[in-house]
Amino acid sequence: MPGRRRAGTIPHMTMTPAEADKILADNFAPWVLDLGLTVETLGDDHAVLRLPWSQQLAREGGALSGQALMAAADTATVIAVSTVRGAYGPMTTVQQSTSFQRAVTGSDVLIKAVVTKLGRRMAFADITMTDSTSGDLAARASTVYALLG
Repeated sequence: MPGRRRAGTIPHMTMTPAEADKILADNFAPWVLDLGLTVETLGDDHAVLRLPWSQQLAREGGALSGQALMAAADTATVIAVSTVRGAYGPMTTVQQSTSFQRAVTGSDVLIKAVVTKLGRRMAFADITMTDSTSGDLAARASTVYALLG
C-alpha cells in the first residue's frame, strides 16, 4: 500500500538545522538551553549537536561533567527522533544508559544520536560523544523514548 510504512523502519524525512535549532529553543527547559547546544548536521537517521566547552560545565579537575554530557545526549536524541519523524512531537525518556570513556577538557563535544528503531510508540537511539579537537570518543549512550503524540 503506498504511503504505508512497516513498523520499526525509519522513514526518510527532511528537516534543516535551523528548524531543529527552533525545536531546541521552543521545547526545552531554560537550563538545557544554557548548555549552548547547537545543531551541526542532520541525516536520514541521525542528528549531530555541538556542546560548546564551558568552564561552568566543568567539574573539579577541569573535565566536562558527566551530567552535561548526559543531558546533551538526551537532547540530541529528541532532535534525531524529530528529524526522522519530520517534525517534533511530545516524547519522554524511558531509559538512558551512559558509559564514560575519557575526560574532555577545554574542547567542544560533538554528540551524534542515531535512531536505530522507530515504532509507533517507541524510539531507540545510540549516541556517541566525541572530543571535537582530538576526535577521541569520550562517551557512549543508548536511549529509549516513549512517543506521546
